Amino acid sequence: NEEKSTFKEIFYKYILHNKYLWYLAIANIFVYFIRYGVVSWAPTYLTAVKGFTKEGSRWAYFLYEWAGIPGTLLCGYLSDKLFKGRRGPAGFFFMLGVTIFILIYWLNPPGHAWLDNLSLIGIGFLIYGPVMLIGLQALDYVPKKAAGTAAGLTGLFGYLFGAVMANIVLGFVVQHFGWHIGFVLLTVISILAMLCFILTWNKRGQEQID
Repeated sequence: NEEKSTFKEIFYKYILHNKYLWYLAIANIFVYFIRYGVVSWAPTYLTAVKGFTKEGSRWAYFLYEWAGIPGTLLCGYLSDKLFKGRRGPAGFFFMLGVTIFILIYWLNPPGHAWLDNLSLIGIGFLIYGPVMLIGLQALDYVPKKAAGTAAGLTGLFGYLFGAVMANIVLGFVVQHFGWHIGFVLLTVISILAMLCFILTWNKRGQEQID
């Protein structure tokens, strides 16, 4: 049985001084930046640079989103079964895959639409797993009475700093420095997300800790 605690007590004891939650909050900024940075700018990039029609870019957008469903299920399964409740390794390997597909998406020359579509499917398949894992990890790392606060912290960082910055910052970079620098930024952000997952590599949920 858990004793009742005030919000202040919960925040200071389980949130503020929990370094793993802060790793996750920062990771969520990077993951959401990739998620929204790729999908928000895909129609513009595909039509302006890769020669897609508007209809073709809409299909690419559609495939990106729907690929996330099986990817999320696989990521959760692997973190439970293969990594025995450790979410960090699953998040790392999925973000490694995201990084590879971002590079293919960027470096693939115009005229190879199938490879662009495959890259977007790969990014969509892989990116939603880490999105899910971060929320799950936040619940893993705190008692149940702090679960809502922990999930709120990581979600706030993801949406406020990740999703919003993806539209504003990436748009600014592309407008002033070009698409190549924009993709350099996406690649660096994806690598930073991988590093954040490494910081939680051996950390498991409370029920699995000896």
